[in-house]
Amino acid sequence: MASIVERPKKDGTVTYQVKWRQDGGWQTENFSDDGQADQFKKLVEAHGNRWPHGWVRGKGFVEEPSIPGDVPWVEYGTRYINRLTGIDERTREDYLRELRIHLSLLQHVDAAGREHPATVCNVTQDDVTDWVRVEEKGEPDPDGLEKWARRPADPKSIANRHGLMFCIFQAAVEATPQLRTTNPCKRTNLPRVDDHVDEEMCFLERDEYARVAAEITDPDARDLADWLVGTGMRWGEASALKVSDLNLTSDRPSVSVQRAWKKAKKGSLGGSFFLGPPKTKKARRIIALAPAQVEVARRHATGRSHDDYLFRTATGRHWRHSNFYHRKWQPAVRLAIEKGLPKRPRLHDLRHTHVAWLIGAGIPLPAIQIRLGHESIQTTVDRYGHLVRSLDDDIITAVEAVMGVPAPRAGLRAV
Repeated sequence: MASIVERPKKDGTVTYQVKWRQDGGWQTENFSDDGQADQFKKLVEAHGNRWPHGWVRGKGFVEEPSIPGDVPWVEYGTRYINRLTGIDERTREDYLRELRIHLSLLQHVDAAGREHPATVCNVTQDDVTDWVRVEEKGEPDPDGLEKWARRPADPKSIANRHGLMFCIFQAAVEATPQLRTTNPCKRTNLPRVDDHVDEEMCFLERDEYARVAAEITDPDARDLADWLVGTGMRWGEASALKVSDLNLTSDRPSVSVQRAWKKAKKGSLGGSFFLGPPKTKKARRIIALAPAQVEVARRHATGRSHDDYLFRTATGRHWRHSNFYHRKWQPAVRLAIEKGLPKRPRLHDLRHTHVAWLIGAGIPLPAIQIRLGHESIQTTVDRYGHLVRSLDDDIITAVEAVMGVPAPRAGLRAV
């Protein structure tokens, strides 16, 4: 529901502010007359606590020439997302949420500087740039100091949302009949992803991991942690492994990643998890196993049928992330910190740690990309490329070996 707040001014006059929540953020409009404020409040409520169609903030109802076949931006984006194929329902729900909360902030500003509701046809490149700035700045909560109605977005989140926006506009460009001739997202100057410090990623040295692992007293849980750091597999992949995924009889023992746990759409299956394909096409892969992982795999596969989960709890069920994280991993990290561990690793940091160990051993990034199941080498480079500095000495030695050999003189011929 919308509300009206009286805001006295220094000159003795009063401004009547209509205030309501829309898409997770606060929206406001100011009036000098309480009757006008009450009328606008009723309009907002009649539109489902949204800006009335055709109303421009600070201007009122402003007419703009209509474009044949034009559609409101959010309506067109919703239609596009609902028609996507090849994605699971959880991903579709995530896209719709991004559209509803973030992409809906897109507005069109005409040549006179007036704001208009965004449509799939009226948005310009400048409008997209303005949207990027809105995402960067966030929205302070008008009711509280140092609080946010909508927090500033980090560069990676902006880039991901801009990618979804690009695809929606591109669909309008390629539509029949064509709704747009150009994509307004094509030349957007996005904030650099590397302009901020990524404080989430944590890399453990071998002795640091050993200090955490020593605090995991459940041997089955310890084996699963060793498996994660030893293979670099995602939690959802490792906990979904079955005995039939193992190949321990060949000269090169391996495990096949064929499935992963996925969270169901809200309201579907009670928001529980279900087995589905891995994250991307290249995430369906075969991972070579070291002798330590082979020993763990043999121990857990012995006496089990092919369809049994490889890693199971003491009750014989597959491990759930919340169970493992809260009952096994977090307590172990907390004890290790109390005994002097200088880091606070998350469970997913075992995957990052695995990569750091491989890079430290001189394994090239393309091989790491394949092992991790990254769809693109660019993902691997962007995330872990800075760790390759550990190979600087080897690079310098190689360059020196080449440059140190005198070049043959011109005109001389071998005898």
